[in-house]
Amino acid sequence: MTDYIARNRALMRFFVLPTIFLTVVLLGGVRVSSDTRDFVFLAPPLITLILAALLMVLFVRAGALDLRGWIRSDQPTLTNVSHSLLLVAVFFASAQAFNSVLPESGLFNWLFSFFFLWTLWNNQFAEFDARRLLRSLVVLFGTAFVLKHLLLAGFYGPSEGWLKKIAGVVLQGISLGTIDLPAYAPATGYISFFTLALYVAGLVLLTPAPDRHPPADGQKLIEAQPQKLSPDEQLEALRELVRAL
Repeated sequence: MTDYIARNRALMRFFVLPTIFLTVVLLGGVRVSSDTRDFVFLAPPLITLILAALLMVLFVRAGALDLRGWIRSDQPTLTNVSHSLLLVAVFFASAQAFNSVLPESGLFNWLFSFFFLWTLWNNQFAEFDARRLLRSLVVLFGTAFVLKHLLLAGFYGPSEGWLKKIAGVVLQGISLGTIDLPAYAPATGYISFFTLALYVAGLVLLTPAPDRHPPADGQKLIEAQPQKLSPDEQLEALRELVRAL
């Protein structure tokens, strides 16, 4: 059982998580042209890198990431390099997640950027744990997704939707040149939804440190009929309890 646990954890660290976050990095800047249906790749703006840096600080403060647990002097060099590259992938995946829900230009780009920046900056001074931070990110990205890919996409889409008609009546005579946005195909919203779902899934699977696991598991192994545990299982349970201390 110990061998299976070690193999699954190694598979998660060195293959599954890098694949998830690198896929988010790739898809976060993908748009689909409304005219030619070609793929358009947009590099992450500078503001998304700043937002990703603030988010990484939140991960560390909330205990979702323990940098000293990922990069240690008692680990092989290749392991430290692999862990470092994974953390870099998390950073750029966070930037691309913001890029996916950030309007490309105009006044709304500034409004969304200010909304993200203000929220993350205020959170720097709030008390967070890993679960609360994850719930907060789901709400944050979910709200931005609805505003961009449902409301704004319906307003600036090529078709005459009900939202565009209502806004045309309300804003009749007002120039909208300063808030104009490029129109993309509806497939862009699907790609963004998949990107955000994949990003959140990666954060759920990401442990604070490679060797840190819930202490309740080891405690349950010891409390639940310890006489039936093999010596290897007892040793593994004791190791998990020691790591949690």
